[in-house]
Amino acid sequence: MTFAALGLSAPLLKALVELDYEHPTPVQAAAIPPMLQGRDLWASAQTGSGKTAAFVLPILERLEATARVQALIVAPTRELAVQTEQAIARYGRHLDFPVVTCVAVGGAPIERQIQTLAAGAQIVVATPGRLLDLLEQGALSLTKLQTLVLDEADRLLSLGFHDELTALQKRLPTDLQRVLFSATFPPKVVALAELMLRDPIRINLDAGTAPGRERIEQRVIEVDESQRSRLLIHLLHVHAWPQLLVFVASRRAADDVALELSRAGFRAWPLHGELGQDTRTQTLADFKARRFQVLVATDLAARGLDIVQLPAVLNFDLPRSAADYTHRIGRTGRAGETGVAVSFVSVNNAGHFRLIEKRHHIQPEREQIPGFEPRDLTPAVRDVNGGIKGKRKSKKDKLREAKRS
Repeated sequence: MTFAALGLSAPLLKALVELDYEHPTPVQAAAIPPMLQGRDLWASAQTGSGKTAAFVLPILERLEATARVQALIVAPTRELAVQTEQAIARYGRHLDFPVVTCVAVGGAPIERQIQTLAAGAQIVVATPGRLLDLLEQGALSLTKLQTLVLDEADRLLSLGFHDELTALQKRLPTDLQRVLFSATFPPKVVALAELMLRDPIRINLDAGTAPGRERIEQRVIEVDESQRSRLLIHLLHVHAWPQLLVFVASRRAADDVALELSRAGFRAWPLHGELGQDTRTQTLADFKARRFQVLVATDLAARGLDIVQLPAVLNFDLPRSAADYTHRIGRTGRAGETGVAVSFVSVNNAGHFRLIEKRHHIQPEREQIPGFEPRDLTPAVRDVNGGIKGKRKSKKDKLREAKRS
């Protein structure tokens, strides 16, 4: 199978050759022909399977030179929206007319986005909140829209965008191609697909399973929570990974772990939602350009980020959702490369990791690293007032005691 056989024109094929795209991936081979025909599509595929090109290429193929919005791509995060815009620029650089794309995301000046729309944007890549802001201000018209893509639909819903998607549905023209991509399909996504899609082509390429299981070595290391930072530093010394993506549970943890690594002599930076958009964009650009070694991120970075030849990811904290385990480890082992995914498991989260194993049908062997063997063998127990026995009292615990005294 070749890209030419899928029905793509010479300008797109030229760009793909320059990008060293030799053959379409399974999701691209399955999705591009029906999208070119204007069919609704419901696609599920593993993370890292090439789905961005699967919907961007047919959008560009059908795009007209007229200055009106013809395609709308809705993404769950600012980072994914920016990355999608970059893909549009790469694939469409040899078209006979300039492609104007508006990235409409929060955290960036809305005035600049309004100006881009007024200048004649043909494609809009947006996060739901900012999209509705532009619609309510009358800055964006969808009357001539041809294609709507919901990218990472499960993530859109898990981030609480159900109401925004429902509001968007009411503003869409009736004669419209609607495309839904998702790596997992929980019941809420199924309900959304049934609401929005009409007689869709269904593509199911083993979504929800551990991505590239044959390419990603999954390691589970047992360690006390208090020893995780020391163990992380030890692993960086032992394995000398040129780059590492570390996942943590909170903004504070991202800042703290990045600071500890920096003090240990490693070039490390945090990435989380409370950073300004310019800082987040520059941090990702620097990491992709290999200007520093370790990116410490919240789940903000788990979906959609395409970091070429990333050798390893590490779950410093386990993901809250078992489904997000798939998307985290899928940042490595992409495009046929190999990778390693390490998860730290303590006595307190061992039960949660067993749930992850059950959901993803995996059972990696437990390891213990000499010098870092776990000593805490009893899980922390919450008392009736919400505190954790044996742990330092929180401010809330102290306030409760003050009220009782």
